[in-house]
Amino acid sequence: MAAKIKKGDLVEVVRGRTSDSKKMNARNARRDAEGLEPLAAGDKGKQGRVIKVFPENGTALVEGVNLKTRHVRPGQSGDQGGIVTSEAPISLAKLALVDPSTGKPVRVGFREDVVERDGKKKTIRVRVARGGSRRGITPGKELDA
Repeated sequence: MAAKIKKGDLVEVVRGRTSDSKKMNARNARRDAEGLEPLAAGDKGKQGRVIKVFPENGTALVEGVNLKTRHVRPGQSGDQGGIVTSEAPISLAKLALVDPSTGKPVRVGFREDVVERDGKKKTIRVRVARGGSRRGITPGKELDA
C-alpha cells in the first residue's frame, strides 16, 4: 500500500466523517432531534499533498488534513507559547491518489516496463490508473507526472 503513495503526491481522503455542509446539517438535525450533541466536520473529500509517508505504520502526513491543535507553554529559551495547529498522520487506507488531469480519486495498479539503460535491460514498475472508465478516467494512464 505504501508503494502506491509517495511524498509529493496529490491525495484525497475517501473514508471517514464527511466535510460536506449539506450532509452535516442533515446529520446534526437528526442528532438534535434525538437529544445528542452535533458532530464536527471531518476530512472526507479534502485534498492535499503528501508531506511524508510512514510505511512501517501504514500512515502518511498530508497538508491541510487531520489537523490537531496543541496548547504549548512558553519555554525558558524564549519560545513563544500558544495554540499550535499541525498535521497528524492519517491511515493510508483512507487515502486515494488523485488523477492530475481530472482531479478525481483513482485506483492504482502497476505496469512493468523494460527499459535499456547503460546497455543493460532493466525492469521498472510504473504506477497506472485502474478502471474508472465510467467516471472519465482512462485505464492504464501513467500517474507519475
